[in-house]
Formats: sequence, C-alpha cells, structure tokens
Amino acid sequence: MIFLSSSPPIYILFYTIVIFLTTFSTTCDSYGGNESDHLALLSFKSFINDPYGALTSWNSCSHFCNWNGVSCGKLHKRVTMIQLESKGLEGSLSPHVGNLSFLQVLSLLNNSIQGSIPHELGRLFRLRFLLLSTNKFTGVIPTNLSGCYNLEVLQAGKNNLVGNIPLEMSVFSKLTSFDLNNNNLTRGIPPFLGNLTSLEEFSVRSNPLGGSIPNTLGRLKSSRIFYAGDCNLHGTIPHSIYNLSLLINFTLSSNQLMGTLPSTIGSMLPNLEYLQLWGNQLSGLLPPSISNCSNLQLLDISNNNFSGKLTIDFANLKDIYHISLQGISFNGGGEANGMKFIDSLGNCTKLEFLLLGMCNIRGVVPTSIGNLSHQLSALELGRNQLYGSLPSSIGNLVGLTMLGLDTNQFTGNIPSTIGMLQNLQEAFLYENQFSGPIPYAIGNLSMLNLINSRSNILEGDIPPTVGNCNRLEVFAFENNKLSGKIPKQLLQLTSLTSLYLSNNSLSGPLPTELEDLRSLNILVLSHNYLSGNIPSSLGGCTSLVYLYINDNLFDGMVPPSLSSVRGLAELDLSHNNLSGQIPQFLEWFSLEYLNLSFNDFQGQVPMKGVFANVSAFSILGNNRLCGGLVELQLPKCKMAEKHKRRFTLFIIVILISCTVFSILCFVYAWFKKKKNGEPSQSSNNEMFLKVSYNQLFKATNGFSEANLIGQGGSSSVYKGTLDHDDNFVAIKVLHLHIRGAHTSFIAECEAWRSIRHRNLLKIITSCSSVDFQGNDFKALVYDFMPNGSLHDWLHSNANTSRLDLFQRINILIDVAYALDYLHNQCLPSVVHGDIKPSNVLLDNDLMAHVGDFGLAKLIGTNSNQNSSTRIKGTIGYTPPEYGMRSNMTSSGDVYSFGILLLEVMTG
Repeated sequence: MIFLSSSPPIYILFYTIVIFLTTFSTTCDSYGGNESDHLALLSFKSFINDPYGALTSWNSCSHFCNWNGVSCGKLHKRVTMIQLESKGLEGSLSPHVGNLSFLQVLSLLNNSIQGSIPHELGRLFRLRFLLLSTNKFTGVIPTNLSGCYNLEVLQAGKNNLVGNIPLEMSVFSKLTSFDLNNNNLTRGIPPFLGNLTSLEEFSVRSNPLGGSIPNTLGRLKSSRIFYAGDCNLHGTIPHSIYNLSLLINFTLSSNQLMGTLPSTIGSMLPNLEYLQLWGNQLSGLLPPSISNCSNLQLLDISNNNFSGKLTIDFANLKDIYHISLQGISFNGGGEANGMKFIDSLGNCTKLEFLLLGMCNIRGVVPTSIGNLSHQLSALELGRNQLYGSLPSSIGNLVGLTMLGLDTNQFTGNIPSTIGMLQNLQEAFLYENQFSGPIPYAIGNLSMLNLINSRSNILEGDIPPTVGNCNRLEVFAFENNKLSGKIPKQLLQLTSLTSLYLSNNSLSGPLPTELEDLRSLNILVLSHNYLSGNIPSSLGGCTSLVYLYINDNLFDGMVPPSLSSVRGLAELDLSHNNLSGQIPQFLEWFSLEYLNLSFNDFQGQVPMKGVFANVSAFSILGNNRLCGGLVELQLPKCKMAEKHKRRFTLFIIVILISCTVFSILCFVYAWFKKKKNGEPSQSSNNEMFLKVSYNQLFKATNGFSEANLIGQGGSSSVYKGTLDHDDNFVAIKVLHLHIRGAHTSFIAECEAWRSIRHRNLLKIITSCSSVDFQGNDFKALVYDFMPNGSLHDWLHSNANTSRLDLFQRINILIDVAYALDYLHNQCLPSVVHGDIKPSNVLLDNDLMAHVGDFGLAKLIGTNSNQNSSTRIKGTIGYTPPEYGMRSNMTSSGDVYSFGILLLEVMTG
C-alpha cells in the first residue's frame, strides 16, 4: 500500500507493460509466430472482389489455417496450399502472395481474376503446382518465375497472356504438365522446351505462335499429350515427334503443316486414342497402319490433301467413336467400290460419328450400312459420287440424329424405313435423283427439326402425316414434281421457321391455317399453280422476312392484314393476277426488294419507303398504274368523269339505304321500349348517334393511312371528325374477313349496351352497314383519347417524357375502379377478358379508360361468347387456366390486372 501510494507513476507503467506483453503473447499464440503469412493472406483478400462470399471465413475469429481454401503444414503452421477453384472471385492477384514462402500449391482455376501475374511469385521456390487457368490474366509470363524451380504443374490456359514463352522456363526440370492454351502468345514454340524431359502434358493450342515445330520436342519421351492445334504453325511435322511412343493425344489441327505421314505411324504411336490433324495441307496416302492403333477413339484428319484409296481396316478399332475424313479426295483410281470399307465398321460398336462428306467416294451404299452401331448419331455421306438406291437397312440406324446424303446421284424411292429413325433431327437429301412420293412414314419422325430434299424428282402429294413432326423448323422440297394441295397439317406446325416449296406443281388455294405460323421467317411458294385470294391469315405470320409467292395464279387484292408483317425485307408477288391498288402500307416497311410486276394493279404508285428507290422495286406489266417517281415514266393519275358519276350515284344510294335503315331501327327500338314500359339498362337513357358508312368514310378521309392510329388482329382504328362535331373521335373498323371479328363486334355491342363509367372508354355509336363495294361493314365509334394507350407510354420511344410514380399509381387506381364497376356494380356482371396496357387509354389528364370489349362476357346471361375452343385474351396476361379452355371469370381479370400492375411498376 505504501509502495502504491508513494509511486503511482511506477504502478501504472508496470501494469501497462504487463498488458502489452499479454497482448503480444496472445497475438503470437494465435498465428504461431507466422504473422507474415497472416498479412499476406489479408493482402490477398484485399485485392479480391468476392461476390459469393468464398472468403467470408477469412477473419480474426479463427486461425488462418482454418480459413476456407487454406491449408497449413502440421509442424510449423505455415501456409502450404491455397485452393480456391470456381469461387467466382474477381479483382487481381496480390503481389504479397510472394511472401508465403512455404506455399506449394496455388490453385485459382476458373475465376475472373485479372491483371498481370505478379513477378513476386518467383520467390516461391517451394511451389509445385501453379494453376491459374480460366481467368482474365493479362500481360507477359514473368521471367523470374524461374525461381519456382520445383514447379511440377504449370497451367495458365484460357487467359489473355501475351508475349513469348520465356527462355528462363528451361529450369523447370521437374515440370510434368505445361498448359498455356487459349492465350495470345507469339514468337513460336521455343526449342528449349525439348529439354523438359519430364513433361507428360504439352498444350499450347489456340495461340498465334507461328513458326515451325522444333525437332527438339522429340526428346519429350514421357509425353502423353501433345496439343498444338490452331497455332499458325507451318513447315512439316518433325520425324522425331513420331518417336514419342507414349502419346495418347496427338493434336496439330488447324495449322498450315505440309508433308506426309510416315507409313508406320500406327506402329510408332501404338497408344494413340486421339489423332487430330484436320485443317492442314498434309498430302500423300493415308497410312493403313493406323489400323494398328487399337486404342484409337477419335480420328479426325479431315480437310487435308491426302489422296488414294481408303485402306484403313476399321475392324481393329473397336473403341473408336468418331471418324471424320471429310474433304479428302479418296479417288482410288475411279473404282466403283469406294464404300466397301463400310463392312469393316460393323465391329465398331461405339461409333457415334461417321463423317465422310466431300471425299470423292464413288460407288453404291452397301446394305451393310444397317450393321453400323446403334449409337451412331451422325452419318455424313454428302457431296460424293454415290449412286443407286438407298438401302432400306438405313432404318436400322435408330440412334441417328443427323443424316447427310446430299449432292450425290441416288435414285429410286426414299425408303419408308426412314420412318424408323425416330431420333432423327436433321435430314439432308437434296440434289439427288430420288423419285416417287414422299413416304408417309415421315410422320413418325417426331424429333425432326430440318428436312431438305430440294432438287430431286419427288412427285405426288405432300403427306398430311408431316403434321406429326411437331418440332419441324425447316421444310425444303423446292425443285421437285410435287402436286396436289398444300396440306393444312403442314401449316399447323407452329415451330416452322422456313418453308420452301417453289418450282413444283402444287395447286389450289393457300390454306388459311397460315395464321398460326408466328415463327415463320421464310415462305417460298413461287412457280406453282396456287390460286384464289392471298388469305388474310397470312398477316398472322408476323415474323416473316422473306415472302416469295410469285409465278402462281393468285387473284384479288393484297389483303390489308399483310400490314402486320412489318419485318419483311424481300417481297415478290410478281406474275399473278392480283388487282386493286398497290397497298400503301408497303411504304412503311423496310423492304430491300419488292417485285409487283406482271399483275393487274391500278391507281397511284406510292413514293415513300422502297418506292423512293427505283432500283429496289419492279412494277412492270401493270398497265393501269399511274404517278410514282418520274423515272418510272408513268402517266399522271386522274379519275374519268364517267367513274366520278358512278361513284356519286353509288354514294347517294348508300346514303338513302343507311338513312332508311337507321329510321326503321329507331322506330323499332322506341316501340319496343314503349311496349316494355321500363327504361333501358343504359344509364341516362342515352340516345346513340346514327352514322352511315359514308359519314365514317368522309370522317377519316377515306380511311386513309394518315389517320390510322392503331391496328389489332381483327380491326383497325382511325382518327376522324363527324359532320355534327369538330371533336375528334376514334373509329374502330372490324376486318370481317378475319375469323372472330364478327363475334368480337357483337360482344362489344352487348357489353356497351349496359355499362357506363368514368374509367371506361365512352362509346358514341356503332355502324352496321355495307361499303361502296357492297361488302358488310361494321364499326364502333368512341371518344378519342389524345394520349394514346398505356402500352405506348411504357414501351414506345416516342414518349420521351415517361410516367412518374404517382401517375402510374393513379392509372392503376383508375383501372381498378373500372374492374370493380364491371365485376360488382353492373347487372349483369361483365368479365372484360383482355386487360393489358394496349387496352388502357389515356385522356388529356392521363386519366385511364378501359376499352376493347371484343372478348367480354356477360355473367348470368345466355351469351355464347366464351364457347370458342380458342384461348381467350392475350398470352402473357391471360391466366393459366384459360389455356385449359376454362370459362372466363372475374378472377381471370384480376390475374390480368396483377400482370398489368407488374408491367406498369417495373417496365
């Protein structure tokens, strides 16, 4: 007590020293005296971005030897291994890793680490495995990496390394694996690598190294893998390489190597499993001694200059699964038994790929083709000199996914046994002399994606069984002698992207089922005898890019529905009997080629779009056209007085008819209302304005394209002004030639009869009449919404000022009010059936109004609007149960509203 009271400064100093020593001792105990390793690891972590939390355990709560991916020696607790493969690591590699002086393994395979390889790694003289492949390392290979003279495995492939392979690597006498594939290394393969006699794996593939193969590499007696494909190598293959008798994989593909292969290659390299020499300029005979490589699994020597007869005995190669000899001219002195080697392949029970295209093989395909492995997936015999019939035994190859027989001289029928190839996905039969019908058994090929049989002599009908090939994308049978009608089953394959049937003798109308081909990009039907009108359902092929239906017997007008196919690049309608005016909507398309020649088009030639480039379109042989570009030298457009008088008279007759009809309808409605003695369900007993076709014609300036403001599957919407009012209205004209349009009109009329709400689009009137040609005409007239649809505001580039959050919320509230009214306040209740942004219209104040009741259903009535087997609504907004043909319900509208809400709030 006396000591403490008399000397307080000494007391405090004493306890400070004790605390410091205790703390220091704790730290040393924690890391076993290896603070340098600890700091190096922390530096490693600081350079890394770790999005998936692989380094979460790298903290002070545990010893670094227990950190994820870190291993230490048992005696001194020094870091010996860092293994962080496939952890999604980013960032760069810290140079302080060079302080981990006991490190033996550094494995960072398959991450996204970038930057240069730190030269400080050269300090790690104990390092045995350096694994940096599949990252984003850049720069050169550090020369002082030679300090790692105990290195056994160096893998730095699939990076972005540049420069040369440094001479300093010659010290790696223990190196067994050397892999620098897929980089940007140059300046050739250095000869000193031949001194690394412990090498078992040598891979420098896919580097622009250049130069030749050093003769010194023949010293690598332990090599099992020699991989130098795609390295821009030239010269010959040194003979010393063939002394590497332990080679399993010998790959020099895609170079510029020349010379011949030694005749005894099979005896010199007896352990070969993979021999890849494709894409070079090797010549001479293909050595039959390859038959001695009994372990061979892959043989690919395609696209070289070998010649002579194919004499390899494949019967000894029982493990082979891949044979590719494409592009080699096996002329064999013009012998006619060039396919005899097929017999020896019967023992190759693992064969999956037999690729013999462009081999100049002459002869008949033997029936033994059916003895090939059931595992055979690809058989390529195209572009040879094969003739005779295709054996029916081809049907035994049940594993085939690809069959290539094109550009030969096959004759006879396509065997019906082809229907047994139920795994077949691609069939190339074009440019032969196959005759007879397309086998009905084609319908068994349910996996078929592509069949190309153009330029044969096939005849008869296209079998309707093709409709069973529900994965078919490409159907190409042009330049044959097919006849009859195009089966509707073919046009119901919604997977079709390309249909080629030109230059046949097909007849009859084009089936309306075309509208289901939403994915069709190419339709080529030219040079047939197809007749009738071009079906309006063609407008359903909205993905079309190339449309060729020229040189047929089509007549009538070009359907307006074709305006939906806005992606067209090439359109040929020439040499038909088409009439009417040239559709003005063609001006909108980004057409590169348009041919309308030799038809009976009349009237004015447009001048915009493709029509502004006289070299991009042709209208020859249409003698009643006028106007257009000056270069066309057509007469100016004018209407004859006689036609004017007839036109005026016709309008007067229509006006009188419409007036009388309107009066009769009004009297009938008044009488019925009077008789019933009760008010109409329409709120406010609203009296609808009566309008005629002529009034709507005048209101829209002849339904001109300039007034077109919207277009749907079965209707077009125009802006116009009626005689009695200067305010704009929206006039929805139904395309009655499209299936379902008339039903849609009835549905809208029934719905609008009994509903009124401030958040519903206001209907002004309807028109059910005939046009000037005597065709049925039906239209609905609505209030014009100056701010267009919600869809336009969400997705159109035209609206540079986007909706803010409060505007979006208010619009959603408006739609919710409208649905609440329809579901809960109307008698009877109404199900809208098609809630989506394009059916929500915005007025001047951005108030939302729900429109388009073409699919509406009145609950509790005898309405038959929902009896169709077609799915109601729009895919993406329609509830799943509608896809199972369930009845429409108010719950379905709520589901659609939920999708609408997501779209509005997220875009």
